[in-house]
Amino acid sequence: MPEKLFTPLTIGTLTLSNRIVMAPLTRNRATPEGDVPNALMADYYAQRASAGLIISEGTQISPEGKGYIQTPGIYSDEQVAGWRAITDAVHAKGGHIFAQLWHVGRVSHTSLQPEGRAPVAPSAITADTKVFTPSGFADASEPRALETSEIARVVADYRKAAENAKAAGFDGVELHAANGYLIDQFLRDGSNKRTDAYGGSVENRTRLLAEVLAALTSVFPASQVGVRFSPFSKFSDMSDSDPMATFLAAIDRANDAGVGYVHMIEGDTGNSRDLPQGADLLTLRKHVKGAYLANNIYDRASAVSAVETGAADLVAFGRLFIANPDLVERLARNAPLNEPQPATFYGGGAEGYTDYPRLDAKAA
Repeated sequence: MPEKLFTPLTIGTLTLSNRIVMAPLTRNRATPEGDVPNALMADYYAQRASAGLIISEGTQISPEGKGYIQTPGIYSDEQVAGWRAITDAVHAKGGHIFAQLWHVGRVSHTSLQPEGRAPVAPSAITADTKVFTPSGFADASEPRALETSEIARVVADYRKAAENAKAAGFDGVELHAANGYLIDQFLRDGSNKRTDAYGGSVENRTRLLAEVLAALTSVFPASQVGVRFSPFSKFSDMSDSDPMATFLAAIDRANDAGVGYVHMIEGDTGNSRDLPQGADLLTLRKHVKGAYLANNIYDRASAVSAVETGAADLVAFGRLFIANPDLVERLARNAPLNEPQPATFYGGGAEGYTDYPRLDAKAA
């Protein structure tokens, strides 16, 4: 009998061939003019189509949602056409792919914003973090607080992005509500100091999350919508006074929306699985009504164990998928893995992107 990690899982109307998920990975390879997905990106995703599910790199829902150069968007006709070539390539290999819908909020720079405007956020608090600009890495710019009257426009941008994702042939969408980006900024009280209906109480801080999930599930069946959280991550200068209360409430909102899965970054994004005092992943996991997708520094042994014990239904891999287009096959055979090359993670061309060797190529 194969380990459960390598067995199918049905989410809504989709049957995934295994429980190994390619995590969303920013690679900064979109065509600079118009942030359009391109043929090189289609090769990259098609190479990795043996994943049970691919979640696309973060894809900005609007020009305002951009925080790094050469990240793809999903708001123009050219971008939709570019993504259609990618989804077609993945489907031709028998894979499934969701679009990760992204608005960076305050994690941006005036040079990346329309007409050089200030980035938007729940509150005018500058993030102590770096962003990737045309001139290189720079400190995030001071944001301005969104007016209450503007929030409906942001929700509409998410809805339109979901409609575009459907037109582009994606099997579903994931809402990026993690890692210090816009939805996460509303969720956590370290970045949300609002006094209107979107700030203060946990109910208010989770309101935008609920409204956006309602918009996405009006376009796709709820089972084909996921949401990503990072309750204990300090990534992009984030904090919360009571993350368990905040994210139990956020999971309630996801459950109410009927989402197909909750994608949980367990610990500090890409750094450590250590948790702050009082944090308990098992409590969060038990609260999730849909599938539970676990993420953060998993290897073969820990992923197999998580699925066997029920700690997770699916496991996401990031860096290992960068370096191993045939990661599923390598894990199934317990074969050696290619080492990732961090110098080529962000930007560039095929090197460190589509040229990692497959097992069969090495053997030949």
